[in-house]
Amino acid sequence: MATPMTDAALWWQHGVIYQIYPRSFRDTNADGVGDLRGIIEKFDYLAWLGVDAVWISPIFPSPMADFGYDVADYTDIHPLFGDLATFDELVREAHRRDIRVLLDYVPNHSSDRHPWFLESCASRTNPKRDWYVWADAKPDGSCPNNWLSVFGGPAWTRDDATGQYYLHSFLKEQPDLNWRNPEVRRAMLDVLRFWLDRGVDGFRIDVAHYVMKDPDLRDNPPNLTSDLAQHRSLGPYDAQLHIHDRCHPDVHGVFRDFRRVLDEYSKERPRMCVGETHVFDWKEWAGYYGAQLDELHMPFNFGLLKARWLGCAVRELIEQVEGALPPGAWPNWVMGNHDEPRIASRLGPTQGRNAMMLLLTLRGTPTLYYGDEIGMEDVPIPPEREQDPWGKLTPGLGLGRDPQRTPMQWDGAANAGFCAPGVLPWLPIAADSRRRNVETQRHEARSMLLLTRALLALRRATPALHSGSLRVVDGVPDDCLVYVREHGGVRRLVALSFADEVRTVRMDALGEGRMVLSTEMDREADVVTGVLGLRGHEGCIVALAGQ
Repeated sequence: MATPMTDAALWWQHGVIYQIYPRSFRDTNADGVGDLRGIIEKFDYLAWLGVDAVWISPIFPSPMADFGYDVADYTDIHPLFGDLATFDELVREAHRRDIRVLLDYVPNHSSDRHPWFLESCASRTNPKRDWYVWADAKPDGSCPNNWLSVFGGPAWTRDDATGQYYLHSFLKEQPDLNWRNPEVRRAMLDVLRFWLDRGVDGFRIDVAHYVMKDPDLRDNPPNLTSDLAQHRSLGPYDAQLHIHDRCHPDVHGVFRDFRRVLDEYSKERPRMCVGETHVFDWKEWAGYYGAQLDELHMPFNFGLLKARWLGCAVRELIEQVEGALPPGAWPNWVMGNHDEPRIASRLGPTQGRNAMMLLLTLRGTPTLYYGDEIGMEDVPIPPEREQDPWGKLTPGLGLGRDPQRTPMQWDGAANAGFCAPGVLPWLPIAADSRRRNVETQRHEARSMLLLTRALLALRRATPALHSGSLRVVDGVPDDCLVYVREHGGVRRLVALSFADEVRTVRMDALGEGRMVLSTEMDREADVVTGVLGLRGHEGCIVALAGQ
């Protein structure tokens, strides 16, 4: 049985994080791109929905080679989104509604337009030369080793002026910072302090597992046993085992440095960090909490993004994750983000409702991606409107992320209320936006939006669901998943069907119960005795007797 946390839980342990992709959330100045003012305007909606924190994807000055993940200034706001004064207002307005603010922190690489890199390129003797990873060519003039860029091609680009290669794990416009240089480490920790001083509550750390590499720059070995079931194929990148260009053990020292800064500020109020860690060896993943729970507060758990959508497979995943957690560590769960196809497109709209119930009732902190609360789907992008560099650089592999980044659908008006009529949004609006939008679903009794809001309210009001233990129930069909959450003697049973047909779950050992919520939102207050019948793709929450 998973261990419940104490009643003195921190906000990030019992709360729900909502990811905002700012370019696509709300445009208030008619340029077709979302902005900080648009986020501020929608805080009342987020408070009504019931989320506890927003994670805002990058809003810093950037040439936008990778839409903000190529940072040219870590301590300012891109004029496209607003300015520091508007950001300060955003933090105040969020806190006024008891909503915390997390920023994206991009420590692995900067933009090639960052002043640090421009100095680094100036000469081999420049004081900032060692702020980035430079290496000599092989005797034949080729790249220093065989490392590959996630976005395609070698991870090295030659600088003709100085005759050396620089490392970029992603785009060539995103040179990797050298975290083995103490000056880099101090400068980047000061970036954390800059935003903490402005009142942010924490950070999502981009590609956290890439920050430290093999100092000897050894070649990666070939991948002869790639299990592509674990992820979408990244093409040639998957032909290697990436044991030297990421996940180096020295990264734990960096994470402890992050944590010390956050702990320093937590004396005022709790601050936290969650790291993007695409690691599916659960023992290795759990290591990012730190041996003394002194590293990441939570390494992101992307298991549900990759798991086979079967009750038995999801059960196995839950048990693996729970079994790998260090004592006292707090889990987390993710069903969607700006890099992955949307839930409703991966699983279908009906199972999308089930997925939302799963996400919001598992033990741990859920992260909800904007638009998933209304069941937004991936939007086909015509070639002439494609924006994502990953898609452009890897044609035919389906790696472009534009379909899941399209504008939020607020109402049935032109441009879905994202931007003014007549303005061209940066990505196309979904064809179904006139019927699938926030305003319409607020008035539909069984809409995806109202289901999500009901789940969030139930979670917040029920300690068993946000803080309790979790026990998976045996003896159920393989295409079902049933578990009990318990806290202070209060028990809630969650039963989910992954099947098309009716399934029956026996509850003899669990006692009588009362239906609290069904994904169909039509069985509340039903009494459940001995047997729980689940319709195809239905999920239910049952209050068990004895409370």
